[in-house]
Amino acid sequence: MARIPAAGLHNPADPPVDTLNGVTDSGQAVGRGAGHAAWRSFRDIPDLLRLLGVRLLSQYTEGLFQAALGSAIVFNPERNATPAAIAGGLAVLLLPYSAIGPFAGALLDHWDRRKVFIVANLIRTALILLCAAVLGAGAGETAIFVVALAVGGAGRFVASGLSAALPHVVDRPQLVAMNSVTTTLGAGATALGAGTAVGLRAIFGSDDAGSGAVLGCAALVALCGAALSARFRPGVLGPDHDVNPPGVRPTALRDIGAGLAHGALAAWRAPSVTAALSGMGAHRTVFGFNTLMLLLLTRHHFTDGTLGLAGFGAVAGATAVGMFVAAVITPLSVARWGRRTTVVGALVVACLTQLTVLTLDFLVLVIAAGVLGVAGQVVKLSGDAAMQLDVPDERRGQVFSFQDALFNTTFVAAVSFAAAVVPFDGASRPLAAFGAVIYAVSVVTVLALYRRKGTPAPAGASN
Repeated sequence: MARIPAAGLHNPADPPVDTLNGVTDSGQAVGRGAGHAAWRSFRDIPDLLRLLGVRLLSQYTEGLFQAALGSAIVFNPERNATPAAIAGGLAVLLLPYSAIGPFAGALLDHWDRRKVFIVANLIRTALILLCAAVLGAGAGETAIFVVALAVGGAGRFVASGLSAALPHVVDRPQLVAMNSVTTTLGAGATALGAGTAVGLRAIFGSDDAGSGAVLGCAALVALCGAALSARFRPGVLGPDHDVNPPGVRPTALRDIGAGLAHGALAAWRAPSVTAALSGMGAHRTVFGFNTLMLLLLTRHHFTDGTLGLAGFGAVAGATAVGMFVAAVITPLSVARWGRRTTVVGALVVACLTQLTVLTLDFLVLVIAAGVLGVAGQVVKLSGDAAMQLDVPDERRGQVFSFQDALFNTTFVAAVSFAAAVVPFDGASRPLAAFGAVIYAVSVVTVLALYRRKGTPAPAGASN
């Protein structure tokens, strides 16, 4: 198959691309008909199918781990979680995206990503087993959270590398459709992992020992991810650039120190990326509000808490279904209307849907979760496509890691803010209304950012 130009730039043999709207200069939409080609590619390109397998195993592990740990803190009869404790648990699960993401991106742009997948999954396996032992021993939240942070850190190297490696195994015209397929299947794997954790808790028990047993299962899946990663040929996943100036010896400290700044600068140089990041950041903020509210509502508000984990699982399931719908409609929308209109339209739908959360009716909340799942994933997939199409390969890993850091920082901040203002049962209409305002502001911001002219990176620049 034809390889993508190493710097992630447009192939002169292909039609010129309008990177803002996702169409060629001749008017042909990028990605039109690519959905069928995407599915054929899994059959015809072994490395692509293998990369999808690594993603599914990684995100299935993440779903198992997060659901087991989260339910051990929130829905464990041995523990009585307060809003602050729930916020702390969510922060621990997501802090690695923020604290380790930029560093992972800097190193992923220098290290063989195949080796990263192998080593990170092996480390992840060992740390999950350690977390299972700590949890099964009935340790306090502090010890559990410390180990969970390390588990999340190892997972970040895998997650950041997966998106950065995709352009190395699929042709450029298929990136939008292929990214929709792989990202959404990965989200489905995460949801399936969470659902599996719920089922395993019914078998092993809802106490600390039962949650520890579920974590042991997650460790086995992570080990399978390491084994599958070893089947790639060395170097096939990139990077294929030496971004260090001649005569400068690369060091981990130099890479780590520069990762976040380089990722931010590369994102700023591409208006389509900056605009999408803005919309995704707004969605993650509102998602943080809604997540804490729904955890408390299903635990304490609806029918005196009898919905519990099953109620929250119904909301999470609706969100997952919405993500699958987004995988279908995003390539079609981008092909017909372009990325800009697609992102703005999704944010408008999200704003209107967020207003229905004010009802605090469980059925309405489940439906709203599904619609918000569609809108949020459409923005996410459009943003991923922008980063894969409009960012050079030598900076792509850093930009994806910057995305991880930015969005999960906003999520953690949103959950922390919500924990300070919501009542114990989570019923807060003012917070739900504030979420709608954030979506409305993001629409204006995204439109303004798309009008900004990009700044091309100087040839041979190291930053």
